[in-house]
Amino acid sequence: MRILIALAALLSFSLTHATSLDDILAAPHRSAEEKARDHYRHPAQTLDFFEVEKDMTVVEIWPGAKGWYTAVLGPYLREEGTFYAAQFPPDSDISYYTRSLTLFKAHLAKYPALYGQVRITHLYPPVYSDIAPAGTVDRVLTFRNVHNWAKAGKAEAVFASFFKALKPGGILGVVEHRAPEGRSLEDQIESGYMTESYVIAQAEQAGFRLAEQSEINANPQDSADHPAGVWTLPPSLRLGDQNREKYLAIGESDRMTLKFVKPE
Repeated sequence: MRILIALAALLSFSLTHATSLDDILAAPHRSAEEKARDHYRHPAQTLDFFEVEKDMTVVEIWPGAKGWYTAVLGPYLREEGTFYAAQFPPDSDISYYTRSLTLFKAHLAKYPALYGQVRITHLYPPVYSDIAPAGTVDRVLTFRNVHNWAKAGKAEAVFASFFKALKPGGILGVVEHRAPEGRSLEDQIESGYMTESYVIAQAEQAGFRLAEQSEINANPQDSADHPAGVWTLPPSLRLGDQNREKYLAIGESDRMTLKFVKPE
C-alpha cells in the first residue's frame, strides 16, 4: 500500500508539472501497451485537431473499461479544466457495459491523484441523455463508438445529447472506423466500419455543421473488408492465429477524423 501511495504521489508531482500533452503521453502512468497504440491513434495530433485546451470543459464518450484516452485527458484537464467521462449505463442488462463501468471506476479509484477530478456521467438514451449540464461543454469527443449506436438504434439520440451539452461554438470531435462509401447500413453495423456520409448525416441532423475533416488517423493499408469485420485487426485479432501476421502488418483500422461545430 505504501508503495502505491508513493507511486501516486510521484505521478501527481510529475503530471502537475507537465506543460504539454507530450509530457502526459510520456508519463509513467501510461503502460507500454497503451503507448504502443499512439502510433495508430495519434493522440496529440488528434486532440490538437479538435482544439482541446487544458482549461476547457470536455466530455469523453464511452471510455470503456480501460479509459485509453481518459489516461491523457484526465491529467491534462485536472488542474484548470473540467473532465466528464460519459460512461455506460449503471443499470444495463448488458453485462459488458456494467462490467466495463465497474472496472473503470475501480481504476480511477486506484489513482486519485490522477483521476480524482474526473466526473462520471452516463449515456444511453432515452433514460441517460444528460452527459453534462446543458450548454456548458467546450468539447465532446468520441472515439470508435458510432457503430455501436447505429446497431442499438440510438445514433440520432446520442448526437442530440452531444448537441444539448455543448456551448454554442463548441466542437464535437468524432473518430470512427471508416467504410467505403456505398456500403449498406446493415453491412456497416456488421463490420464495425461506418461511412463518413452516415456519420456526417447524423451530426447534421442533430444541428451540427461539419467544420473540417482530417486524415490523421487514416490507414491506407486497411481495406475495411475482413472476415470478422474491424475486430479482425489489432488489438482485437478475433481470428486468433489465423493470418495473424497479415493483420498485424495492416495494423489498426482506417479511421475518419471529423470536427463538427455547434452553430452560435
